[in-house]
Amino acid sequence: MIDQQPLLNKATNPIATFVFAHGAGAGQNSDFMQLMAEGLAKHNINVVRFNFAYMQLAEDLGKRRPPDRAEKLLLHFKTVLSEIDDRLPIFIGGKSMGGRMASMLLQESSALGCICMGYPFHPPGKPEKLRTEHLLVMNKPVLILQGERDTFGTREDIGSYNLSSQVQVSYLADGDHSFKPRKASGFKLDDHLNLAVSQTAEFIKSHI
Repeated sequence: MIDQQPLLNKATNPIATFVFAHGAGAGQNSDFMQLMAEGLAKHNINVVRFNFAYMQLAEDLGKRRPPDRAEKLLLHFKTVLSEIDDRLPIFIGGKSMGGRMASMLLQESSALGCICMGYPFHPPGKPEKLRTEHLLVMNKPVLILQGERDTFGTREDIGSYNLSSQVQVSYLADGDHSFKPRKASGFKLDDHLNLAVSQTAEFIKSHI
């Protein structure tokens, strides 16, 4: 069992369950996580959110903590997945680090696909330190929603990667790592967030 009970945004007539992991610096209750979960529930998708152990401890203590190592994060994610009702099709994903962990678990899991929101292709300013090895050989469908000017992987950066044909990248115009565009671009964050919800829902529905 895991220490903290996951949160469930329950759809009225659910067609699938999306297990949604948070990013490195903000937990399951961040505005981004809540907006995505509430939006997807309106598309008839149950959304399960959870805190990784380090984040739950940080919230309990009221102090920021660095993420655990990938092995520990993956083990926690697997434990959450093992407790999910599998009578509905399951999809996994997450924001930034959470999406990366989901994509690393995808091949060995029962999930039908993965959605990564702001994938951390490399640390900011270190384009040579790529985190793409498993994405080159992926054989299950992955949707990556990426701001065009995300410092963890811009549209220009990603165009040079030889990603598997199973990996689909959809860009949010002028968006940063949280999809926020610059004011002068004429685009709006709310529109990008709504687009992320609708594209995630479409991806899930197309792979059921």
